[in-house]
Amino acid sequence: MDDTRPALYDRTVELSGPWHANTADDDVRREGVGLDFDDSSWPIVPVPGHWQRTPEFAGNDGPLVYRHRFDMPLPADGRRRFITLEGVFYQADVWLDGAYLGDPEGYFFPHSFDITDLSRLGAEHVVAIEVSCSPQKQGTSKRNITGTLQHSDVLDPAWNPGGLWRPVRVDDTGPVRIDRLRVLCRDANDARAHLRLHARLDADHSRSVLLRTSVDGKVLWEETRSIAHGMNEVDWTLDVRHPNLWWPWSLGEQPLTDVVVEVFVEGEQSDRRALRTGVREVAMQDWVFSVNGERLFTKGANLAPTCAALAEATPELVRRDVELARDAGLDLVRVNGHIARPELYEAADALGMLVWQDFPLQWSYARTIRKEAVRQAREAVDLLGHHPSIVVWCAHNEPAGTTDSRSHSAAPTIARNVLQQQIPSWNKSILDRWVKRAFEAADETRSVIAHSGVAPHPPQFDGTDSHLFFGWYHGESRDLDGFAAAMPRMVRFVSEFGTQSVPDSNEFMHPERWPALDWHGLAVHHGMQSEPIERHVPPTDHATFESWKVATQQHQASVLRHQIETLLRLKYQPTGGFCFLSLNDPSPSVSWGVLDHERHPKPAYAAVVEACRPVIVVADHLPPTVVPGAALAMDVHVVSDLRTALQSVSCTATLRWAGGGHRWEWSGDVPPDSCVRVGTLQFVVPDMAGEVWLDLTLEHPDAAATNRYTTRVVRSNP
Repeated sequence: MDDTRPALYDRTVELSGPWHANTADDDVRREGVGLDFDDSSWPIVPVPGHWQRTPEFAGNDGPLVYRHRFDMPLPADGRRRFITLEGVFYQADVWLDGAYLGDPEGYFFPHSFDITDLSRLGAEHVVAIEVSCSPQKQGTSKRNITGTLQHSDVLDPAWNPGGLWRPVRVDDTGPVRIDRLRVLCRDANDARAHLRLHARLDADHSRSVLLRTSVDGKVLWEETRSIAHGMNEVDWTLDVRHPNLWWPWSLGEQPLTDVVVEVFVEGEQSDRRALRTGVREVAMQDWVFSVNGERLFTKGANLAPTCAALAEATPELVRRDVELARDAGLDLVRVNGHIARPELYEAADALGMLVWQDFPLQWSYARTIRKEAVRQAREAVDLLGHHPSIVVWCAHNEPAGTTDSRSHSAAPTIARNVLQQQIPSWNKSILDRWVKRAFEAADETRSVIAHSGVAPHPPQFDGTDSHLFFGWYHGESRDLDGFAAAMPRMVRFVSEFGTQSVPDSNEFMHPERWPALDWHGLAVHHGMQSEPIERHVPPTDHATFESWKVATQQHQASVLRHQIETLLRLKYQPTGGFCFLSLNDPSPSVSWGVLDHERHPKPAYAAVVEACRPVIVVADHLPPTVVPGAALAMDVHVVSDLRTALQSVSCTATLRWAGGGHRWEWSGDVPPDSCVRVGTLQFVVPDMAGEVWLDLTLEHPDAAATNRYTTRVVRSNP
């Protein structure tokens, strides 16, 4: 239950459906907002929706004026009436019957306007909304706080999400309306949970009100407050005795709790809000998350928008992504660079999936947005703070001003990338600090990260999480091992890594034209990064499209498997978790997703499933090729996420090649939630040429695991 509307009202009118719209110009703005204007010749657009989905506006970047007629009886005496835009991309000017109401900004939260007096003038009305979503052509000085939805390497830059993408409604309340309600769980244990509540009350004039709070149908708090005319900020706390704690799916159950807040005026209910939350305590220390005091090595994936047109993402599609993440053995999804549809957070709550929530700032922004960004950060907490699945806020993704997209080659080496981040910038040093403080002021119950992907830099040399694209932008996949040993601080939490690959749903690429594909169009409109692909999987090495596609997919699967295993071997020493890039493709693209835009799994999805099982056995990776006579040593580790110890585990390693082999055996105990080294393989490469296989097997009544590594013996040149 996430009910943001009043439960008691005289009438609510949902204004979803066909609206009329036209490109905004001076004449439309002057004449097209009034009650008597004839809009019958204007094209029809759907609400909710995005205007570029309508053929007449397919290439239009707006702004557009939307109009809709509706009838509604006059408000009853003592009642008030409001019109609410639940979601508008990105800015708007709003009129009712020609009277100007306001200019909302911000795509992910609702905007409401008091129309009580206008509603008493008659029953027939016209709402007119000029909607603007300007293209962000200056990538280093953007002004729209829309994150990846307008500037990313996974969406076509020609796509404009402008429109009324969530419903518009009109509803009635009593004299005092609950404009915002925030519910946060500060701490919780088996005996008690402490909730902090904040409400913004909109009153018609100064008066005394009774506030009542119920939890799961039981009234736990009542208090009379005096409030002034207009907006009033009200805070209170309450304790819930013997709560049922909410847990991530791998640690326990997910009971949810209904919190209802009612406001009474002179004994009559004036308004009511209900939110569904979960009682739990979350913390992050040294990049290790804990829930209800139980630490958890978080295995996660970045989550792109469900689809480019958010209005078209059904609840079933949204929930399916969370289910697929859980099926892969993941504990956490990072909502990368955007705030998603409400159904995503509801699904995460119900399925026990932790959420790392990015604020929709990605790459560089203009200095003029600071005040608006701070305001919208508070709105994000009001909108989402009650969801138990959200464990951390991140103010900004990759704020470095020198590179506005990962697709550029401004950082050909990891060393240069780190050096670039030593330079202060307004985004990193000023904007992110203000947004971080806004989150901390609004929500003291969660950790807040100022920015993601920022290396240690002066004055504290602490840094944040890391984005490490070995095997794509920087060197080879196996380079992560040496980098982790040399710079352990930068692998405390790796929140982006991976490679792109070609999807099976590739009709948009016109594979029948191979090799004469539209390489430029694929790069511009479908996210394909040509330089890394040429470096790691050059198309010229393949006679057919199918061969090249398979090679890109195998490279992605190999990189993800190797790097996930590497980070698991560093469990808690120093790594607290990871999020690979990414779970899903939001549109037809050559992109990072292990699930394509039709949710067909790539081979990398199966690689993630295997690497993220609760118990795995891993070894240091073999180099791609070896020469006869080379001496190799490889450590073997067992990683267990189980909360109980495994006694008398049997582990076997078998090295095989044509005509021979070696075998090693170990046995011992594996502590709970740990990574242990069980032995070292030492051998000399045989004097032969061809494939060599290393098979690992773990046997235990409560767990079993296998793994395989391969290399090729090549004779050195004479």
